[in-house]
Amino acid sequence: MARDPAEALSLWRYHLIAEALSPKLGGKERGRIVRRLAGEEHVGPDGEPRHISRNTLDRWIRAYRQRGLAGLRDQPRSDTGSSKRHPELIEEAVRLRQERPERSAAHIAEMLRVSHGVHIAERTLREQFQKRGLTQDELLRDRRTWGRYEASAPNERWIADVLVGPFVPFPRAPGSQRARLFLIVDDHSRLVVHSRWCPFEKLRSGQDVLHAAILRRGLPEQLYVDNGAAFVGQELGRCCAVLGIRLIHSRPYAPQGRGKLERLNRVIRERFLLEVEQVGVASLDELNDRFWAWTERYLNVRRHSQTGESPLERYARGTLREADPERLRDAFLWSEQRKVSRTATVSFQGNDYQTDHSLRGRRVELRFRPEDLECIEVWFEGHSFGLLTPLHIDRHVHPQAPPPPRPLIEPTGVDYLGQVLTDHEAGETGSISFRQLFIEEDES
Repeated sequence: MARDPAEALSLWRYHLIAEALSPKLGGKERGRIVRRLAGEEHVGPDGEPRHISRNTLDRWIRAYRQRGLAGLRDQPRSDTGSSKRHPELIEEAVRLRQERPERSAAHIAEMLRVSHGVHIAERTLREQFQKRGLTQDELLRDRRTWGRYEASAPNERWIADVLVGPFVPFPRAPGSQRARLFLIVDDHSRLVVHSRWCPFEKLRSGQDVLHAAILRRGLPEQLYVDNGAAFVGQELGRCCAVLGIRLIHSRPYAPQGRGKLERLNRVIRERFLLEVEQVGVASLDELNDRFWAWTERYLNVRRHSQTGESPLERYARGTLREADPERLRDAFLWSEQRKVSRTATVSFQGNDYQTDHSLRGRRVELRFRPEDLECIEVWFEGHSFGLLTPLHIDRHVHPQAPPPPRPLIEPTGVDYLGQVLTDHEAGETGSISFRQLFIEEDES
């Protein structure tokens, strides 16, 4: 997929300042958060550590409030080509990083300025380190410690996960395949906000479950996910940024903070999946119906051993933050970049579309639902130019979208192999017995 580097950077900036954007914060609380962020080291989208000044953080907060995600896009760079003008300094920077991996790009840039009187941008150094595999994440071990955490109120933090379940017959695939349970749990109350068994572990399946959860329970402040295939796509980052949700990924090989969900998964395996394997299920719909009934009649109403009350009772004391319908619709659209041809046409996923002639030669943003490639909206510099006009459609659904369910077909009742066996036993096959021929020849 084509990615826009400017949008990737704006998403990273949003998730950095998301905590300070909470409407619950007063001026002093927000100031403490911004000062803390300014004093910490952050890993950028390129994997390199960065220090962000308080003035920059305040500017990003104002820009997001005024223009949303578009306000966080980067401005054109003024240092392009510095690596080509000073290759010897880049090599010296590489040696400085190899000598002491703890040196940040900002520190190395300052060392070069003092030694040679030449300014090399931090971003240039980070790009060079990343190309050569010299990021601090790769050179240093993570020695951070983790403590126990619980959200202070309902809808403050949701935790999402995927649980591999039993083999289930799927209409679109031969035989049976393992179903995947997409699960979203409220961290404070332990309430199962929403769940769904799906045939594939895809990004869109996770987004569909998140969309249904928001419609039922409102918007969370944070969404805590792992690094599985269903949660690492840029589409989920854009979705959370548009809705004002702080997306948090657990570090690879360090799943601390997900203990509550691991315990819930164990309960699901021991008390639900065990019984499913005992009686069996005929379809994915039946599995979903049984799980949802068990969730509402048992999981969400049982007394929790740690909180001393049921998840539903604890969750009911929270407040609902509803999502704006138009923003909710836009959040779950996917976005990709394409260049408009000189004839004002756009090619996407093997399809051809016509667009506004004023966009000829421009690089535009396409927003669409992956389930419907006939309806694509084109955007340029933050303004919508309406829907693309389909000229030639070969693909109606994006490859990453879950395939639509195929209706079950009633069996015909024809047992071909059974009929063959019956005919064979009745001697009606018309086949020649060579053994019988030899017997008849000997008798004659």
